[in-house]
Amino acid sequence: MKNLLTHNPVNRNSIQAFFIMLCLLLSACGTGSQQSDQSENESAAQEGERAATATAKMEAASGSDVTGEAKFTDEDGKVRFELTVDNLTPGEHAVHLHEKGDCSAEDASSAGGHWNPTMKPHGKRGDGTSYHKGDIGNMNVGQDGKGTMNLTVEGWSIGGADSTNVVGKSVIIHEKADDFTSQPSGNAGARLSCGVIKED
Repeated sequence: MKNLLTHNPVNRNSIQAFFIMLCLLLSACGTGSQQSDQSENESAAQEGERAATATAKMEAASGSDVTGEAKFTDEDGKVRFELTVDNLTPGEHAVHLHEKGDCSAEDASSAGGHWNPTMKPHGKRGDGTSYHKGDIGNMNVGQDGKGTMNLTVEGWSIGGADSTNVVGKSVIIHEKADDFTSQPSGNAGARLSCGVIKED
């Protein structure tokens, strides 16, 4: 009896078509697995690249009732600073970062002076080059006692070098506006609120 596989072109063609289909199916399965692995790797990378953040819970000092929160978010090598407060007197109030993460004193004096690793004179951020790393500016507070402040700062980091790292410093809100001239702190008056900056 003759070999049907060798001498029957119909059977040979059918078997060849079957093997081609099988190879295509196996190839598709492999591609799907690779795409799944790639998606998982991309998700893991995104998790690892999540922006660093830090928070300071603002607490009352010097007999005030001021409360609020300061939020710090890394944005491509800069830091976005967002401050919200309640129970402040209407008008302008100076906001600074101070050198020590310690708000334990009743008047917040435990936070030390302005954060100033470059040892420059006090001044106005963005106006020339002479200002402290901790100089931020004045916040406007409405008649309802609420105030907000938002800015993006170059030269700050969250967990970076000591000369740029905001973590472990304190946010201080003062009684008066900063005059940007008086040394060493702008004649801003008492410290009404203090918050230690902690990495999230």
